[in-house]
Amino acid sequence: MNAATAGTWQLGDVTVNRLGFGAMRITANPDRSVAIAVLRRAVELGVNHIDTAAFYVSPGGTLRVGEGAKRYANELIREALAPYPEGLTITTKVGPGEDAARGFYNATTAAELREQVETNLRQLGVDCLDVANLRIMNKPGESIGERFGWLSELRDEGLVRQLGISNVRLDHLEEALAIAPVVCVQNSYAVDLRRDEDELIRSCAARGIAYVPFFAIAGSARESGPSTDHSHAVETIAADHGVTPQQVRLAWTLHRSPNVLAIPGTGNVAHLEQNVAAGALRLSEAELAKLE
Repeated sequence: MNAATAGTWQLGDVTVNRLGFGAMRITANPDRSVAIAVLRRAVELGVNHIDTAAFYVSPGGTLRVGEGAKRYANELIREALAPYPEGLTITTKVGPGEDAARGFYNATTAAELREQVETNLRQLGVDCLDVANLRIMNKPGESIGERFGWLSELRDEGLVRQLGISNVRLDHLEEALAIAPVVCVQNSYAVDLRRDEDELIRSCAARGIAYVPFFAIAGSARESGPSTDHSHAVETIAADHGVTPQQVRLAWTLHRSPNVLAIPGTGNVAHLEQNVAAGALRLSEAELAKLE
């Protein structure tokens, strides 16, 4: 069992296994040792692409250090994996932010965006972010240009090495590419969610850009957790292969296009191992047709 069985893709100037890990859920368990174990096991299993953000924070608690304090995904990653192994790529997101004074907010100035980049740097314990994705709200008529320009300036300063965008449309990608290279697009996408994304996936593939779906397992359940509302086709195919419906959903995601990178998240070692094993699951053309 190894993440490399899913194949590889060029994330800009680095090669990553297409089966990665999303860190959003590792803050949920109050036992830090569980999160540490999951992260270390992920790397043992060949995961070399971890997606995180400074605003991935445990629910409840306070901002103070110690008992009852909030748990930040970035700090858990640093505790578990630093000094970071060679070849590990950590992608982060900026745009949304979280702190004691403002709570959850969205950056609207260059200074706020810089502050978020610096927070990611500090929490991860690095001098330069491997990849920073600008995440937007994607409101009708919303432009990405000004904020992506601010982020590209931080790249020029050496605080970020490569850039991506998140929660965007095809016109946002065109807008960003006119400013600076884009190595990845992160959007919600699953067998039962946002199937109108196929055109964007094709456009990214033609440009050598990674498409990184989130909610591949959760699907329409989104932040509430793994989907339990599986179609008959998903359940039938899972039974035929002796795997879980969640593994079928991941396998379907990886079958969409060679430039698709999966980043399933979990706070459970057993579920992590199932997710990684899904990278080796091959679906037939007939099975893929059923899932359509």
